[in-house]
Amino acid sequence: MTTPPATGNGAAPAGNGSLPAWLPDEQTLTRMAGEFFRALPGQPPVPDGTPDPGLPANGTPADLPPPAPRSRPSTPSGPPPTSAPVTHGAAAAGHGLPFVPEIPTLMNLASQPGVPAAAPTAAPTAMPTPDPGGFYFLSGVPGYTPAMPATPGFGHAATASIPEAAAPAPAGAHFYFVDPERASEVPELPLDPHPAFDVHAVRRDFPILSERVNGRPLIWLDNAATTQKPNAVIERLVEFYSRENSNIHRAAHELAARATDAYENARRTVAKFIGAGSAEEIVFVRGTTEAINLVAKSWGAQHIGQGDEIVISHLEHHANIVPWQMLAEQTGAVLKVIPVDESGQVLLDRYTALLSDRTKLVAVAHVSNALGTVVPISEIIEIGHRAGAKVLIDAAQSVPHMPIDVAALGADFLAFSGHKIFGPTGIGVLYGREEVLADMPPWEGGGNMIADVTLERSIYQPPPGRFEAGTGNIADAVGLAAALDYVDRIGLSQIASYEHALLEYATAGLRDIPGLRLVGTAADKASVVSFVLEGYEPVEVGTALNEEGIAVRAGHHCAQPILRRYGLEATVRPSLAFYNTHDEVDTLVAAVRRLSTRTGRR
Repeated sequence: MTTPPATGNGAAPAGNGSLPAWLPDEQTLTRMAGEFFRALPGQPPVPDGTPDPGLPANGTPADLPPPAPRSRPSTPSGPPPTSAPVTHGAAAAGHGLPFVPEIPTLMNLASQPGVPAAAPTAAPTAMPTPDPGGFYFLSGVPGYTPAMPATPGFGHAATASIPEAAAPAPAGAHFYFVDPERASEVPELPLDPHPAFDVHAVRRDFPILSERVNGRPLIWLDNAATTQKPNAVIERLVEFYSRENSNIHRAAHELAARATDAYENARRTVAKFIGAGSAEEIVFVRGTTEAINLVAKSWGAQHIGQGDEIVISHLEHHANIVPWQMLAEQTGAVLKVIPVDESGQVLLDRYTALLSDRTKLVAVAHVSNALGTVVPISEIIEIGHRAGAKVLIDAAQSVPHMPIDVAALGADFLAFSGHKIFGPTGIGVLYGREEVLADMPPWEGGGNMIADVTLERSIYQPPPGRFEAGTGNIADAVGLAAALDYVDRIGLSQIASYEHALLEYATAGLRDIPGLRLVGTAADKASVVSFVLEGYEPVEVGTALNEEGIAVRAGHHCAQPILRRYGLEATVRPSLAFYNTHDEVDTLVAAVRRLSTRTGRR
C-alpha cells in the first residue's frame, strides 16, 4: 500500500489516485491528537491560551509520523514484514505516552468542506454533560454517557442500537442460585467418586503382568479360572504376616486383637460390597464350592425330603450340580433342569413350568463360566419365590464383573470366591439371609463354632460363627477385603463398561476367522468368549497360544453338561478382566487367525 506525499497545504495530489477532499490534513490530525490526550482522565487542565506542552512553540510536532494513507487499503502483495514496526518520535515532555495520532471520525469531520452531514441521532435526555472533545469513546470523562455515532459510508449500514437493559425482576422471581434463602433448592447432582478408567494405570498395579512367557509379554486371558492380584492385596498379606499374625478371638494379647479386628473388618467389607444387611449374614468359607456344599449339607438336609424338587439350569458349573445330586440321592429328592436356547440363554417360560408346590430350592449361576451368558437372576428369584422356593445364586463369575446388591435382589443365598475377584485363593463367601441362617444347623463341628461344651451337650454360636469351625483362613480373608477395596476404588460400573466394550471387540475379531465357531452367543454376556477351531483340538490351540505368551483355558471348564448340549467335549475359553487391553485382544485374534490358515490342518 502506497502513501501519497503530502503537499504544502495538506491537499492530496490530483490525478486518478486522488482521495476525497474531506480527509484531514496533518495539522488537523495534530490538533485532534492534542485534544485526545488532554481529555484523558487524570490529565492536568491546560489554561486557556497555553500552548500544548506536547508541541513546539510553532505548534508543529517535532517528529510527526507519516501522514495517514490517502488511498483505500489495497490487498497485501507479499508476506508480512518480519521486523518490528518503527516508532516515530519520543514521548513528549510532560506526557507519559508517545504521540499517537487518532483516526478521524464522522463526528469531527462533518465540518470539513465537502463532507455530507451524518444522519441525525436522537439527543440524550440526560442532564447536560461535559464535552469529551469530540470523541464518543471517552467514557472516562465524569458524567459523560457515550453515544456511538453512525459509521460513514462505504456501503455499510449504521451501527445497530444497543437495547435498553431489562427491568429488574419483580420480588419473588429470584433465581434459586442467587437467593441465599432458597439455597436448599439447589439440585444435588450425583458425583462419581471413581477416577476415569485408565487400563494402563490399572496394569501397573499388577506386577505379574510384566512377566514374560516364551520370550513374549504375558497376556493373561484365563480370568474365569482365576484372576491376578494387585499390589494392594500382596502388600496387605505381607503386612498381616509381618505385624498382625495370630489366631483370632479368645486371647488377651495385642496381636490377637489386631488379627481379630482385621478378620471382622474383612467381614464388614464383604457385607458392604454386596449390599448385605449386616456382617452377620457373611460366612467365610474356602470358596464357592464349599459355600454350596454348606447349604446342601445344612439347609438342604433339614428342609429337603423324599419327592421334593431342586431346580438348577443347564449352564451350571459342576460345583452347583454335584452337591444337589448327592443330596437328591440321600433324600430321594428330584433334580430338575432349566433348558437353554441355541444362544445359551435360559428359557424362562420352561423354568416357570418346572416349578410346583414341591419345589424347595432353585440354584442357578448368575454368569455361565463356560459360555459367559448372563442369566436374568432377578426374574429367576422372583419366579422361584412365587413358588415358595428358596433361591441360591452362584455369583463366582459375576461378582468380578458387575455390581451385586443382594438385598435388592432378594436372594436367600449367594456364593462367590475371592480368587475370582483379584483376591487370594482359599477364601470365599456365603451370604445368607439372617433369618435363613439362624434356622440352619452347623455343618461341621469343632472349635470356634461353639458357645459352650460339656460332655453331655454343646451349645452353638449364632451365625456366622456357627458355620466357621476351627481356625479359618484369617490372612486371606483380610486379603479378600483388600481386593474388594481395590475394586471399589476403581468402580464396578466403570469396570463393567470397559469389559463390555472389550468383550464385543474380541467377539467381533474372532467371529471373522475362517473355521472358528463361537459357542454361546447370548445377547447378554460377560467376560467369556468360548470357541472351537476347525482342524484343531482345543488343547492344541491352547498350547499354540501359550507359545506366544497367551494364557487361555482349554477343556470342559467343569461344565460338561452345557458343552455336551452343543455336541462338544471341550472349547478354547479366553476370558477377560479389566486389566486386559485391545492390543492383547488383537494379538490373540492374529494368533488364532494364523492357526486357521496354517497348512496341514486335519
